[in-house]
Amino acid sequence: MKRTHTCNQLQKRDEGSPVTLMGWIDTVRDHGGIQFVDLRDREGITQVVFDPGHSAFKEDLHHLRPESVIEVSGTVRSRGESEVNPRMATGEIEVAAERLVIHNIAETPPFPLEDERAEKVNEDLRLQYRYLDLRRPGMYRNLRLRNRAAKATRDYLDENGFLEIETPYLFKSTPEGAREFLVPSRLNPGKFYALAQSPQQYKQMLMVAGVERYYSLARCFRDEDLRADRQPEFTQIDLEMSFIEREDMYALIEGMLARIWKETLGVELPLPFPRLSYHEAMNRYGVDKPDTRFSLELQDFSDLFRESSFKVFASTIASGGVVKAFNAKGLADATQGEMRDLENAAKSLGAKGLAFIRVTAEGDWKSPILKFFSEEEKAALCERLGMEPGDLVFFAASEWERACTILGRIRLDSSRLLKTRGRLAIPDEQWNFLWVVDFPLMLFDEEEGRHVAAHHPFTAPVPEDAELLESDPRAVRGQHYDCVLNGMEIAGGSIRIHQPSLQEKVFRDILRIPADLVEERFGYMLKAFRYGAPPHGGIAVGFDRLAALLSGRSHIRDVIAFPKTQRGQDLMNDTPGPVTARQLRPLHIEPVDPED
Repeated sequence: MKRTHTCNQLQKRDEGSPVTLMGWIDTVRDHGGIQFVDLRDREGITQVVFDPGHSAFKEDLHHLRPESVIEVSGTVRSRGESEVNPRMATGEIEVAAERLVIHNIAETPPFPLEDERAEKVNEDLRLQYRYLDLRRPGMYRNLRLRNRAAKATRDYLDENGFLEIETPYLFKSTPEGAREFLVPSRLNPGKFYALAQSPQQYKQMLMVAGVERYYSLARCFRDEDLRADRQPEFTQIDLEMSFIEREDMYALIEGMLARIWKETLGVELPLPFPRLSYHEAMNRYGVDKPDTRFSLELQDFSDLFRESSFKVFASTIASGGVVKAFNAKGLADATQGEMRDLENAAKSLGAKGLAFIRVTAEGDWKSPILKFFSEEEKAALCERLGMEPGDLVFFAASEWERACTILGRIRLDSSRLLKTRGRLAIPDEQWNFLWVVDFPLMLFDEEEGRHVAAHHPFTAPVPEDAELLESDPRAVRGQHYDCVLNGMEIAGGSIRIHQPSLQEKVFRDILRIPADLVEERFGYMLKAFRYGAPPHGGIAVGFDRLAALLSGRSHIRDVIAFPKTQRGQDLMNDTPGPVTARQLRPLHIEPVDPED
């Protein structure tokens, strides 16, 4: 059963050679009794010709049907000049079959396996028959590209002195993060593991252990609601380094991403990546992961409306808020339905409404709030926003962060509307990377009445801000950094706290975690730090998101071999499934009816 070639190798130079091919039947065509079969394997397609008069085939040709697995031996011959297929890598030749072995006769697939037709099939059906869906050339290309990206990652990190080290999946529960998957321990009744959300604490322990440079393509688990870029189990390129500063991390990751793009797409990325502070990103784009492939930037008009007769704007500014606006150029023809959707989006983020000015094709301004504006205010708006016929200007008046967030959402929604109208061209292969830095170290949770870590509690403060930790925690910047690509966060990390006294202070005085909980969850880490922890930092790169972007896919499910649905189900094998009382008894667990 040794094949001599794959179905993408044979060329005109192989004419006259005896060959053996194996694969799946892609199509069968009967031309006057002669059977033409396109034979497919993971590398490509070769046309095979079966002459029914050949004694070797007997009745076997009647069993040939798509997706059956066969083995063919024969001789390579050139196609006639009019029969060459330039769309196939093997389009100049065909194989005249002399021997046929049918390994498996396939039933009719539940959906077509051609890429274009399969993309229109209900995704649940494709996930149910995932082993068939993965036979599609497009899906195989995704998996192959993902493999090349993983290899490029490993090669690059190995060249830079990193060790690939596995860390445990079964960890202790740390419920202050995302919701965890809990695993009962049979040997420790009443106690539970949690599937690790990330190797965060383990990789810090590896730095204490003196490993200095660690990485892993780590499997991570979070029991969260799912969406296009989120799965309950996912992969991240996880790494940690000792004796570094932020600049070292930026240079390392830029080099790694450049290697991945070069070896998967043949694209040279310009280095270094631009950088934006968190404050600048929010101020200009309304989000901490801005898509900089288009402008539509936010502007602050608090100075203009501080003394305005429009009381909504003036009172917001007087109470410490801001008035921001941006020009959605060319969107003046937005329909009532589209405007209603934009307003609902703004309201979902805390806005009372969505103020706007529409500039008609004739140059007239239309807006319910226009009567409150002075001629000077109108002139300033026109000049600073470059308002022209066909433009649509949106406003937000609120405290700074909320105003930025509201318009950030409207900016993205407007860009999609402009793109559907053909007025905003974003090339598919435009790669706008940037670093977002200087995030707040702490946020204040109004419901809990205490500070919470903006990233995680192990992030170190920017040294010059450390003295503000007690007096004004929200003014402290963290040494946290995110790598953003085309409006998607693809990596995030930080320089860590390595002094036990500072880490205890953050737990106890800033986050106000009770001492017994600190000891229960992090006691071993604080103890380890007392034995000499080096300065260190790390990052996690979302590998599934990376693979999706490289493949030009909008769903990470398309680059994962066996993904879950949005309900966390594997439709192929009907997971999750029930378990019996006998299975649960040794775990000291009793199922509860959800309705009770």
